[in-house]
Amino acid sequence: MPGLLEVSHLTVEFAAQNPARAAESKPTADSSRLASGSVGMTRGKETGSVGMTRGRGLAVRDLSFGIAAGEVLGLVGESGSGKSVTSLALMRLLPAQARVSGEIFFANGDGTAELLGLSEEAMRRRRGAQMAMIFQEPMTALNPVMRVGDQIAEAVGAHNKVTKKGAWERAVEAMNDVAIPDAGRRARDYPYQLSGGMRQRVMIAMAIVNRPQLLIADEPTTALDVTIQAQILELLAELRAKFGLTMLFISHDLAVVSQVADRVAVMYAGSLVELGSKEDIFRRAAHPYTQGLLKAVPTLKTERGRPLQTIEGTVPPLHAVPAGCPFEPRCEFRVEECGRSLPELVEVGAGHWARCPVVNGG
Repeated sequence: MPGLLEVSHLTVEFAAQNPARAAESKPTADSSRLASGSVGMTRGKETGSVGMTRGRGLAVRDLSFGIAAGEVLGLVGESGSGKSVTSLALMRLLPAQARVSGEIFFANGDGTAELLGLSEEAMRRRRGAQMAMIFQEPMTALNPVMRVGDQIAEAVGAHNKVTKKGAWERAVEAMNDVAIPDAGRRARDYPYQLSGGMRQRVMIAMAIVNRPQLLIADEPTTALDVTIQAQILELLAELRAKFGLTMLFISHDLAVVSQVADRVAVMYAGSLVELGSKEDIFRRAAHPYTQGLLKAVPTLKTERGRPLQTIEGTVPPLHAVPAGCPFEPRCEFRVEECGRSLPELVEVGAGHWARCPVVNGG
């Protein structure tokens, strides 16, 4: 399958006066701001530097991956690993203090564009139309004083020459597509009048209403109970088949990712540590961090009286990421080489990559 999205050596830095707070300052995701692309971003020159940077905090470093047309790539890792920052960088929705380098190539019917080099207007035309995003907190992402139908219609009007009535009709149609019952009536509701599951369906409707080629789903089931979570996952699978969607599915829940992804990328402290097919990651995990995540997942065979396995320690803050392997301080297999420099991402099997000098034979 041809590549729809190719990310090459993506690095995102934040000013170090409070890098953790900077990384968390995500833009609100109301439809007008998503369509207009009003959030700024500074593109920096590629420095080639990794690890601890004086005066700056690295949220993402030297990240490279691709997504083929029609594929679902699962992006997993603990909180603070850089998953959401990566998604916002792809959409160019990072705050102004972010410094971004690398290349992001996006292919569509008009050819291939390098997104970081586009003007704000050119990017605005793509954002919400050719590539769209489902944000993880629908109650904060939706405008509380606008009817949900108007918010979806606004996304339609931002990218299509349609009448107000035509935009409304397409908004109701999108709500029908995501299985919201009595869509014509519910379109006149405000977000607070809807349940969490319904609000998430509205967010999905807003994302797919313009039939994008790429859908980025950032933790779309995190705040939902397991029953609604299963319904949302089933809905996304149906929409993928119906509209031929390519997806970047971001989650910290390995069980969820195993249900939806074709390939899986594992991030830790801003670095990609392992990449492979779903079978490679869940059955033949190579990196110690991936192995630790899988061991921490309870199964039906897990003894109820025994504590679950954990990975000792925590993800390092952005301003204190080690110069070598970021997982080295927590890794029981570490060797001296791990602390020297960021290990190379090496192919350990067909289409299976890992960033570990121990796995790669030193």
